[in-house]
Amino acid sequence: MTARLLTMLLVVAVLFFIDWYFFQGFKTTLKSYSANAQKISSYVYWGLSLSIITFIFIVFVTGTPQPKGTTVSNWIFVFTVMLYISKILVLPFLLIDDISRLFQWVFAFFQTKTTEGNAPDSVGIDRSQFFSKLAVYGAAVPVVGFTTGIAFGAHNYQVRKQKLVLPKLPKSFEGLKIVQISDIHAGSFWNKSGVERGIQKIMELKPDVIFFTGDLVNNTADEFNDWSAVFGKLKAPMGIYSILGNHDYGDYKQWPSPEAKAKNLADLRAHHYALGWNLLDDTHKLLEKNGDNIAIIGIQNWGTGRFPKSGNLAKALNGLPNEIPIKLLLSHDPSHWDAQVRPDFPQIDVQFSGHTHGMQFGVDNKVLKWSPVQYRYKQWGGLYQEGHQQLYVNRGFGFIGYPGRLGIWPEITLLELARA
Repeated sequence: MTARLLTMLLVVAVLFFIDWYFFQGFKTTLKSYSANAQKISSYVYWGLSLSIITFIFIVFVTGTPQPKGTTVSNWIFVFTVMLYISKILVLPFLLIDDISRLFQWVFAFFQTKTTEGNAPDSVGIDRSQFFSKLAVYGAAVPVVGFTTGIAFGAHNYQVRKQKLVLPKLPKSFEGLKIVQISDIHAGSFWNKSGVERGIQKIMELKPDVIFFTGDLVNNTADEFNDWSAVFGKLKAPMGIYSILGNHDYGDYKQWPSPEAKAKNLADLRAHHYALGWNLLDDTHKLLEKNGDNIAIIGIQNWGTGRFPKSGNLAKALNGLPNEIPIKLLLSHDPSHWDAQVRPDFPQIDVQFSGHTHGMQFGVDNKVLKWSPVQYRYKQWGGLYQEGHQQLYVNRGFGFIGYPGRLGIWPEITLLELARA
């Protein structure tokens, strides 16, 4: 038996146990229903559970190919994750009930033995309908929540306005409007009209310049083929500047050859050029206005941990005159800021990043700002400042994995430059 098959059998066993244990509470809630209703509900429950487990075994482990372009397996995977997360979250309620029943059973057992002189053949303690209903109804809450996040959150674009105060900003650039978007992940989109509404919102802001901070696709350049016309509507009088993110390199896909992978990256870069975007691969551009200049620097992906360090900031700054008063850096991964930019490149005034998505889940308002992603990234959404240097982390325009957002909405950032 191969290690792959053994792992799969273990996964199936765990999933089956979760389904079986949850079912103990589920069938308790059915006791007030007719026998036929109980039987039909049980068949539906196990039919759905066994179908999902079988699908996981056949498709996700054995690698059964799906037709090109289909998202059926992705949707089933998302539904499966939602379902089992919901069940796992409420299993503790059933466990509390079982522990309570165990103590009741022990107490009843010894009480009966003491009063009658011998132990009964059995002491039956019914499962609590309160805990069972709490578990079953509680499991519906995350399912409803995540479903709502798909239906209404995926394209609930929020415009976040932020003023960037830069003491050395030339007077000509005061009030310059920058729109930043990040993490498009075109391969995840499923609602074209929803995306188009986001593009329209951007253009209604009338930006002077647009920054795109990486992750155009999930894995392959052809994911963007059907979206080039939509994003081609983005225009800004002073240009659109873009960089690559970790997903743009095709590192998360098996390629038939190094040449195929290199061609994919070339095709992805071609998408940027075809849109008229200024793709900054470890280089810089100057913005000029009324004889004043500021610099836009862009590097390839550079991240800590397992993410590639493809970017070269020293190379990107090469040839940039020291007298340029303001230097704005586009760098996909916010971990770059603490790891290299702040300690080694004090001339960088502001870094613009994305990457985290705010994990597409959390609470983000004036009262409370929380997301699980904060335990991985110190800077994960919004504006941060250390000394004279600033970092803005965009929460992302698109999504990946979970095809929606809940609490952390897709972001369009409007940043206005101001002098101190």
